[in-house]
Amino acid sequence: MIQNLYRLFIELTNGRWSSSALKRFARSKASKTMVPSFAKIYRINVAEMEKPLHEYPTLHDFFIRKLKEGARLKDGHPAAVLSPVDAVIEDIGTVRADQRITVKGKVYSIAEMLGSPEATRKYEDGTYVILYLSPSHYHRIHSPVSGTVVNRWTLGTKSYPVNRMGLKYGDRPLSKNFRTITEVHHGKGHVAIVKVGAMFVNSIETVHEGEQLTRGEEMAYFSFGSTVVLLFEKDSFQLLPGIMLPTEIKVGEKIGFIGTGS
Repeated sequence: MIQNLYRLFIELTNGRWSSSALKRFARSKASKTMVPSFAKIYRINVAEMEKPLHEYPTLHDFFIRKLKEGARLKDGHPAAVLSPVDAVIEDIGTVRADQRITVKGKVYSIAEMLGSPEATRKYEDGTYVILYLSPSHYHRIHSPVSGTVVNRWTLGTKSYPVNRMGLKYGDRPLSKNFRTITEVHHGKGHVAIVKVGAMFVNSIETVHEGEQLTRGEEMAYFSFGSTVVLLFEKDSFQLLPGIMLPTEIKVGEKIGFIGTGS
């Protein structure tokens, strides 16, 4: 019953017109008046922001804010895999042999998430990491590894909530929402970086160009809170021991190692 009501509410409020209205307002000059209260409600650390609050002309500009130089430090271990975002690690697990993962009790098809059975075979028995960004988080996405971009593609149209309620009651948002995928070869295998749009706002803007990515380099940004899913090939990633779920993490912090981590 709760699941059906939740889905009905989302369908009624996630239409073309409601999404467009929210986007227009967030980009309007009128939205500037909401910036201070938004920062206060979500307890945003204004001391680490690139600019003071009054210099953000719209709520959208505040959503996609940059940080001061040195606000985030990159782990220096040469084999470290870094968190690509400020987020909550919601789930970590193994991609099953049937190319499925289970998140918050809901089964997701990796083939559906990536849009192609052919694109998913390499991730069988590999590792997945789910990182959720709330509206309070820094919204820019950085590369977790250094390597070569071998493919980029976009899927989906609408976007539904990807918070805990959305993952529990939504209709498989990780594999149906608007999403962009970047696949990178890092020397020991591939990682798929799946950037999943959030409710109402589908905007995922790419800032990186070219085929080479450097670990910690900015790749893209979200226009609102959302989720990043990392998929690693089997035997290409070792999770950092002792990570508890759920847990907060910041861009540049180590989540594991390429290969064996030795």
